[in-house]
Amino acid sequence: MLKNPDRDTVTELTQLPNIGQAMANDLRFVGVNHPKDLIGKDPFQLYAVLCRKTNRKHDPCVLDVFLAAVDFMEGGKAAPWWAFTAERKRQLSIS
Repeated sequence: MLKNPDRDTVTELTQLPNIGQAMANDLRFVGVNHPKDLIGKDPFQLYAVLCRKTNRKHDPCVLDVFLAAVDFMEGGKAAPWWAFTAERKRQLSIS
């Protein structure tokens, strides 16, 4: 079930939609320690930093989760991560 928290009062990354403990750990690894840290972040850059710091290419769905988390914290509706797959593909095809 998709979480539907209040973005103004969340204090833990795991309170965000689509974010479990493993994804929260990935976010912390790239410097995101609080949900509000996501505001203004570039999900593509967060993904690139994660891949660089871990020296491996992560599954593209990780990028979809980053897109969903940033979108939510910037005012979007809570949506499953796969709702951002088309956006990822579109963005990557024009870059």
